[in-house]
Amino acid sequence: MRNTPEHDRSAGTWIKSSYSGNADNCLEITHDLAPLIPVRDSKTAPHGPKLVFRSEAWAAFVAAAGQ
Repeated sequence: MRNTPEHDRSAGTWIKSSYSGNADNCLEITHDLAPLIPVRDSKTAPHGPKLVFRSEAWAAFVAAAGQ
C-alpha cells in the first residue's frame, strides 16, 4: 500500500463489482492511475480517504478472494 497526494487519487472513473448489484455500500476502484489501484468506500466516504495498492498487490488480493 502506498500513500499519494489526494489530488492524484480524486480523478479517474470509479467502478464497483458487478456482484454489488444496485447496492450503494460497496468498495470502488479505478484503473486510471495504473500501476496504482486506489480503493474507496462508495457509501460512507466516497470523497474521503482512499487506500492505494500497487497493481501486483491488488491482483494477488483479487486472486486470493476468488478462491
